[in-house]
Amino acid sequence: MSDEYYLELSENPVQFENASSVNNVFFDEANKQVFAVRSGGATGVVVKGPDDKSSVAFRMDDKGEVKCIKFSLGNKILAVQRTTKSVDFMNFIPDYPHLEFSHECKTKNANILGFCWTNWNEIVFVTDQGIEFYQVLPDKRTLKLLKSQSINVNWYMYCPETAVLLLSTTVQGNVLQPFAFKSATMSKMSKFEIELPAVPKPAKLSLSERDIAVATIYDQLYVMYLKHHSRTTNSPGAEVVLYHLPREGTCKKTHVLKLNTTGKFALNVVDNLVVVHHQSSQTSLIYDIKLRELDGALNVHQPVLPARSINPYKIPHSGPPAAAPSQAPVPCELYSSSWSVFQPDIIISASEGYLWYLQVKLQPTLNLLQDKGKLMDFLLRRRDCKMVILSVCSQMLTGGDKGILSVVATVFDKLNQVYKEYLDAEQAYTADCNEWIAISYSNAINCLL
Repeated sequence: MSDEYYLELSENPVQFENASSVNNVFFDEANKQVFAVRSGGATGVVVKGPDDKSSVAFRMDDKGEVKCIKFSLGNKILAVQRTTKSVDFMNFIPDYPHLEFSHECKTKNANILGFCWTNWNEIVFVTDQGIEFYQVLPDKRTLKLLKSQSINVNWYMYCPETAVLLLSTTVQGNVLQPFAFKSATMSKMSKFEIELPAVPKPAKLSLSERDIAVATIYDQLYVMYLKHHSRTTNSPGAEVVLYHLPREGTCKKTHVLKLNTTGKFALNVVDNLVVVHHQSSQTSLIYDIKLRELDGALNVHQPVLPARSINPYKIPHSGPPAAAPSQAPVPCELYSSSWSVFQPDIIISASEGYLWYLQVKLQPTLNLLQDKGKLMDFLLRRRDCKMVILSVCSQMLTGGDKGILSVVATVFDKLNQVYKEYLDAEQAYTADCNEWIAISYSNAINCLL
């Protein structure tokens, strides 16, 4: 039965103290860290990251309810938001005093919605009236304003992999204004509009951050919009619309993923595959935007594989060591309403105290995708695909269901094409290296003459 599951949770999840009346849990998408804050920090803050090196434990004064807490890159400076007017900071750099210092947003009557670290000492305050980009000076315990932009903001979303900040603007919220950050500079990118299924009258906020995700797929930045069609239409179901967001130029709608159902959904991206989780059926679908099915100017995609649940997961007993052997692992409730999904591949259960990485299993695809040509296109774009591809070839050549000659030819044509592309790239790289060596040698000889 496990051969049918092509998605699974990571075997060794990050464990943290589960959320409770005295323990609040926060997640920082940039550093992939979970913060467990007990009693406002007075009785301890425990930070768990992807590895033991990024784990930290400390205490801080309880100065009110913590709304947001994040380390800068490298765990050098801690930022804590407790009010809508200011952010508190604390140095974690060796030999620097650990005293807190605070900074208020400069815009009068503005409320801070949150903040994003863009570098170890650069931070963006996002307010309902715009953004403020600062450099933090830890030695002087102060902030220097680098740039600001006035704009009405409903909500925001940050992609740490590309340092792009997305702001929801206008009354309906469907005009998105991106900003890019790099080395103390802030660049305004072209704004774009998300096409809503229906326009409400009178106008009201219609686009929620719950229906938007930002992720990198095949080295390109996409804004993914979960489009719920209105019940008055004859549409067969919801869809995910992908908008390609280049650094320069306009953002364009490029892909549509057909979900063929309705309900509550969540999005992940794993190994360049868009994964759509459907809560009510407790199943997931995967889409590969490189498998093209042209429909006019847009690429309209159906799921690559049939809908399947994530592989069942059992939570180890967490009691005293002496009692553990007699306690069987507890089955995890998959697709729980308490799950939170983060980009690109993270699932968190705050109620159980676990952070998992979602993973794709390739072996089950052999039996689920009958079109061998499409199967090879799919596998050749995945990590760790070599052994599975060998299984496909073995199955065709020596298995009980030997493939017909035209199918075998198609599979090996695809393998040869990939190998040719690899050789061409290698030869181009070698030629560039030889040219560079020749130029360097020539320059060196000219210097000696």
